[in-house]
Amino acid sequence: MAKRDYYEILGVGKNATDDELKKAYRRLAMKFHPDRNPDDESAMEQFKDAKEAYEILKDPQKRRAYDQFGHAGVSNSAGGPGGPGGFHGDVGDIFGDIFGDIFGGSGRRRQTRQRGSDLRFSLDLDLEEAVSGIDREIRVPTLGECKTCNGSGAKDGQKQTCSTCGGVGQVRMQQGIFSVQQTCPACQGTGQQISNPCGDCNGQGRIRETRTLSVKIPAGVDTGDRIRLAGEGEAGAHGAPAGDLYVEVRVRPHRLFERDGDDLYCEVPVPFTLAAMGGELEIPTLDGQVKLKVPSETQTGRMFRLKSKGVKSVRSHRTGDLMCRVVLETPVKLTREQKDLLKQFEKTFTEDNSLHNPRSQSWLKGVREFFDRMTS
Repeated sequence: MAKRDYYEILGVGKNATDDELKKAYRRLAMKFHPDRNPDDESAMEQFKDAKEAYEILKDPQKRRAYDQFGHAGVSNSAGGPGGPGGFHGDVGDIFGDIFGDIFGGSGRRRQTRQRGSDLRFSLDLDLEEAVSGIDREIRVPTLGECKTCNGSGAKDGQKQTCSTCGGVGQVRMQQGIFSVQQTCPACQGTGQQISNPCGDCNGQGRIRETRTLSVKIPAGVDTGDRIRLAGEGEAGAHGAPAGDLYVEVRVRPHRLFERDGDDLYCEVPVPFTLAAMGGELEIPTLDGQVKLKVPSETQTGRMFRLKSKGVKSVRSHRTGDLMCRVVLETPVKLTREQKDLLKQFEKTFTEDNSLHNPRSQSWLKGVREFFDRMTS
């Protein structure tokens, strides 16, 4: 019976790349693997065919011979020992490059010790503290290195080679004709065991504690900024390196200022008479009070910019601006005399109110035009 074309078996074209060959074989191997198809001779044959095809085509020299002479060019290579279709040797070793990314690789090297977890600590600051910078002490609950055993987990500091994995850190699990590597359950991949565990940490090498740390907050930080303290996170198990601590800044809302990047915004209430006639106001800034000159006929909503009165950036060292928005304050709780004076003041306006109240007149004109369009 004539053998099927290898490219046809894998379902790829003759110009298929190595990655395309690998993906095609992986798909077929997972579909027809004997563990997934017990007692299915047809699946077993298709699995063998796919394996044979991939073994030939993944080798550049064998592939060239097959492309030139067909099956005759590789008759002594296909299937390995035992001839074409032969199924000898350890499947896990032969196809480790295919299944390694699924089952964790060959696992022939001992795993490195896993460092401790990183921690995050939220630190609330007032705006003044964030702008000027401050040194703060914080208390962080964490897992620290056991001082009794110096983090080793062993009472006497002695560790032995793991008897289960022989110090490799992984064990081989056989499933039918297929074998995979797994982390050793006895030593969790470290390759070592403790026969006399430390009584204070129960052999873990770390204990729960609350640590007091000093944190230097640089000037200009803002909400969301993080400060990394290397090695101040959780200690690693069995003497592994510690993780890092990330201090995340949160700036509390301020009574006067609202921050936007390096700029500050504030609302400035302005009396009616000062807005009309002009004058000066005392404005608070981070550096103290400054005088703001308010020109006559200032309307509510007008924005004044005070250059370099904002926040100095922690990154660029540029200093932002202070933006002051005028809010016209209408007098309240007027006396009868004050109301009479206002009425007399109103009578002094000319009949053409547009001269004194241009915005009001412009708005009324827009309203009339709107209703005219609605009724036309």
